[in-house]
Amino acid sequence: MRVTIFDYQAGNIHSLAKAVAAAGGDPIVEPDPSRLAESQVVVLPGAGAFGPAAARLAPGLGRLREAIRGGLPCLGVCLGMHLLFERSDEGEGEGEGEGLGIFAGPITRLRAERIPQIGWNDLEEVSNPIVLESGLRQAYYANSYVARPERPELVGGWSCYQSDRFPAVVAAGRTLGVQFHPEKSSTAGVSLIRAFLERSRS
Repeated sequence: MRVTIFDYQAGNIHSLAKAVAAAGGDPIVEPDPSRLAESQVVVLPGAGAFGPAAARLAPGLGRLREAIRGGLPCLGVCLGMHLLFERSDEGEGEGEGEGLGIFAGPITRLRAERIPQIGWNDLEEVSNPIVLESGLRQAYYANSYVARPERPELVGGWSCYQSDRFPAVVAAGRTLGVQFHPEKSSTAGVSLIRAFLERSRS
């Protein structure tokens, strides 16, 4: 299965492509957002800031939004998960850039004394079948912002950092967003990508 990884020039592409290949996918790095809607599977990677990434995505935003709503499998990783939401407080101006709006709700700063959160953290109350199948119960994080979905029933797992409890996993239809980095979460992280791709084939 050809897996298109959107390159918004924010790093992290190489390790994510290696993880996709290890999971049985054929990774294709695509810098042109207007071509994403034609993919078999889209991965939005997880490094960088919301505003610049949203600006890079903007020329293909409408087509990709409709393709995802129409059933195009999409995996959003960390920042990529944030792009699945409507807006973010990250950036010089609050709310800078428009997200895909697959999930309703904002992206806000972690409520913690020390940010970013960097390192391993537990997944709690996991209910998403892809995550359950992968066996992933501890994942690697590198984030200062988190999602605040309006529909908590779409949350398939949670994590806590200091006093803040936030969604680790959100899912709707064939779209999966994860706040952590599966490509940095050892063999179970690769297993999560594999489980996502296998469900995308069906």
